[in-house]
Amino acid sequence: MDTRGLDYTVLTITIIGAINWGLIGFFGFDLVAWLFGNMSWISRIIYAAVGLSGLYLISTYGRIRSAAMESR
Repeated sequence: MDTRGLDYTVLTITIIGAINWGLIGFFGFDLVAWLFGNMSWISRIIYAAVGLSGLYLISTYGRIRSAAMESR
């Protein structure tokens, strides 16, 4: 099954979340809250999407391992 489109979308969402966490860690600035409001319904959806994307990306470990086994 080809999941490249989903993989790229989820990776992009996760990178955006990582950048937001970097801004929080280095500067104390939450970009999502600044753009959409502190814990508004849309910011909560964005935070949930980032979390779900991170969970989905855990599956890439298994796919990387199986791809490495196939190439042997």
